[in-house]
Amino acid sequence: MTEPLPRFEDILEIVSGYNPGCDEDLLRRAYVYSAMAHRGQVRVSGEPYLVHPLEVSRILAEMHLDEVAIATGLLHDLLEDTWVTEEELESQFGEHITGLVKALTKITTMEQSYAAREAAQAENVRRMLLASIVDVRVILVKLADRLHNMRTLGFLPEDRRKRIAAETMEIYAPIAHRLGMGRLKAELEDLALAYQHPDEYRRLTEQLQQREEMAASLIAQIRTTITGILEENSLPAEVRGRIKHLYSIWTKLRRQGIGLDRVYDFLAFRLIVDTVPHCYAALGLIHQLWRPVPGRIKDYIAMPKPNAYQSLHTSVIGPEGQPFEVQIRTRDMDEIAERGIAAHWLYKEGRQPGHDAERVSWLHSLVEGHQENPRDFLNSLKLNLYPEEVYTFTPKGEVFAFARGATPIDFAYRVHTEVGHHCVGARINGKLVPLRTALANGDIVEILTSTNQVPSRDWLDIAVSGRAQNKIRAWLNRGEKEQAVEAGRRLFDRECRKLGLRVKEFREDGRMAKLASDHGFGKEDDLLAAIGCGRLSLRDVLVPLVRTKPPQPPPPPGARARGAVADGSVITVRGQRDLLTFRAQCCNPLPGDEIVGYVTRGRGVAVHAANCPNIRKLLFTSEREVEVEWGGVTGAFAVPLHVGFEDRPGMLASLSQAANGEDANIRSCHLATNEDRLGTADLVVEVDGRSHLDRVFTALRHIDGVTSVEVSLTTPERRLRAL
Repeated sequence: MTEPLPRFEDILEIVSGYNPGCDEDLLRRAYVYSAMAHRGQVRVSGEPYLVHPLEVSRILAEMHLDEVAIATGLLHDLLEDTWVTEEELESQFGEHITGLVKALTKITTMEQSYAAREAAQAENVRRMLLASIVDVRVILVKLADRLHNMRTLGFLPEDRRKRIAAETMEIYAPIAHRLGMGRLKAELEDLALAYQHPDEYRRLTEQLQQREEMAASLIAQIRTTITGILEENSLPAEVRGRIKHLYSIWTKLRRQGIGLDRVYDFLAFRLIVDTVPHCYAALGLIHQLWRPVPGRIKDYIAMPKPNAYQSLHTSVIGPEGQPFEVQIRTRDMDEIAERGIAAHWLYKEGRQPGHDAERVSWLHSLVEGHQENPRDFLNSLKLNLYPEEVYTFTPKGEVFAFARGATPIDFAYRVHTEVGHHCVGARINGKLVPLRTALANGDIVEILTSTNQVPSRDWLDIAVSGRAQNKIRAWLNRGEKEQAVEAGRRLFDRECRKLGLRVKEFREDGRMAKLASDHGFGKEDDLLAAIGCGRLSLRDVLVPLVRTKPPQPPPPPGARARGAVADGSVITVRGQRDLLTFRAQCCNPLPGDEIVGYVTRGRGVAVHAANCPNIRKLLFTSEREVEVEWGGVTGAFAVPLHVGFEDRPGMLASLSQAANGEDANIRSCHLATNEDRLGTADLVVEVDGRSHLDRVFTALRHIDGVTSVEVSLTTPERRLRAL
């Protein structure tokens, strides 16, 4: 049975319920105009396109937003998907709403390369964040738009589903968290998990349904007990019991490497009371009933989270030895925890767009710097969106919040950029510690500096915060560029002498500046840096300057015009010729993967998978990044796999049959078992691309007794050589 189409009158009824004085005329005009502009358009699902803006506006109404935000939701796709122009929209709805719609209009790209899509994605996110600094309703409408798109994602092709789900998990769910919108964040995470890991999602959903049915009586029993003791002590409260949301359970299973049968604290209860004193009184009563778990009591009322979340948290051992979590908060705190900043965004009270600017001041840090390299911007964005959970203090008592894993280097750059650049050590709680030391809640941190100290490349591995990494990269970029300019100048001078060109005259008569301009550079140093780091060929630069092209040695027999990896795949480097390329061993990219190139010194272009964890560390110098793409593919690629299994007779034969069944040759195999009857197999299999490897993975995972299959970063042969 299909769900009924959304009705505008239902949305208007919701809005009137919390804002009786709303501008009904504005909403009706926006609805009629959107319906007219989207007439005849259909979504991939086959339903009328108007369903989407109606659903977005319904979500915004459920957030209790004002009529300007809801009208923007109705109109948000007009500039991108219809004939409506900015001028026409402004004539109908004014400059303000048009500005909001314009900020939500995406830049599209016809290029299919990873770099082109990445650049468009980065610019879309940057524009949205910049507009949200002025008016946070931009990001609230975008979150509603993303939520409805995620609810209907199943109609898109698989590759787009996974890409949109990954973007949602990496960018939009964390933004919802930072804005305190717990309910929306949880739904986005659960929906993204369903498309990123469909098999695990389906299996976990079935297991949770079974456990929820078994736990129903326990939930009712605990709720009755809590309600009883609160009534005995004249503490009015609303008591809710629930199963934790799917993504939080899945992350715990992944983090601890356990099965659902070993997750005991999947139950959670929420107590909604009238006042803050009642919160602490209820906490004491809960601890009288059941023994608290040490280290699991958290007071977010006295010290709220950066997103304004307030609540008391405790974990206790229940009546049947079942651990569960209890959250205690007031009604206002619960409203903020569920709807976050949306709980404060009612313009009917006479607020102005900048009224709550301090609540979104962190948006400034998300868009500062990285104006040139889209990957740097996106990586920095993802780092900055991590929830801040560690609270530390300066010796003077100032509080700094950081993400888990932050170090004294992050603390130093939070104090001041120069303090970070010259940091040599730190004292935590009066004790000298290494710079790699992870900060903990309540630490008092004192930074030690020296004028002789400067940032090193290793600091990128130590720093966690986006601010610290940005500052370190900026310093290293300056040093790297100076080295590249000097190397380029030496190479340029040497080659000019070989070709009989007088370098001094060449610079004095302005030809050097023209040469830089011809190759797209504004300054001579930029041209020399590109030559020095190997991104620009000296032959391409200098050959047009001589009357006759110097003779070139004939290519060796069997040489290819394009860079190729040893496995037989041809990889095209855009805008470059005769560059040697090779697949990076850290990620072993395969045809079908999105790839990026990194110019090494003396070894050619290293080709990495776009999601390789080393890319963030390598590509802090954007001048050494090049666009690469798969060309013709021949032969097979060797991929090392690590398989975990329960020891049983015939396992080796089963592994071999599974691989052979998918036409994957096993080049080498090394098995080992222990006294616990657990074993591992290190295989090197030959595949022809990513889809082939996925089929091999599926076949191996379906073998009875196999517990894990993953790509190994180190083959058995390399481990033996290392020994």
